[in-house]
Amino acid sequence: MTHCKNSLKKMLPKTYLRKQVAHEIYVALIHFRSLSPVVNDYVYNDGTTKVLMSLTGTLPIFFKDVRYNIPVCVWLEESYPQSAPICYVRPTSEMMILQGHYVSSNGEVLLPYLQDWKQGQCDLISLLQVMTATFGDLPPICMQPPPQPEQASCWLQFHRQTQVLHKADGRLYLSLCTEDGQHVVQENETNC
Repeated sequence: MTHCKNSLKKMLPKTYLRKQVAHEIYVALIHFRSLSPVVNDYVYNDGTTKVLMSLTGTLPIFFKDVRYNIPVCVWLEESYPQSAPICYVRPTSEMMILQGHYVSSNGEVLLPYLQDWKQGQCDLISLLQVMTATFGDLPPICMQPPPQPEQASCWLQFHRQTQVLHKADGRLYLSLCTEDGQHVVQENETNC
């Protein structure tokens, strides 16, 4: 384990209940090894900024017996554990958020466990377990669909189906092609 409780305590801003919060983070990191503690600026909806601790990384889930890694960021406010963490799903550029009952369009996680948070009854490890179970039933993200080929313009379609042919006497004419690429031969072709 790369982070011991003492180093976690030192990472935490002094406004936290450092001993308790460090212990909860330590336990969470034992069970969820793909998460890392990060101290960074958190920007609230009103634009104010605070330096907060977060657990950032992925949560492993199983959806239809296939393992997926859901990228998340769990922010702990200074008032934690009195107040619930602020949780987000953070999709990569290849992914998109599936807005639903438990995730907003900006990726904020809206679980009943967070809304009904009670100090002493709720904790970080339980929250991560609830997120894992819920996301296994209702994944919050999916891969972006492959880009649809743009329908070719009339000009491009015309030029793919035509070919300029040169006659031996120097005259030019257009020849239309069928879908299989064969030239349409007609008696009265247009000469240019």
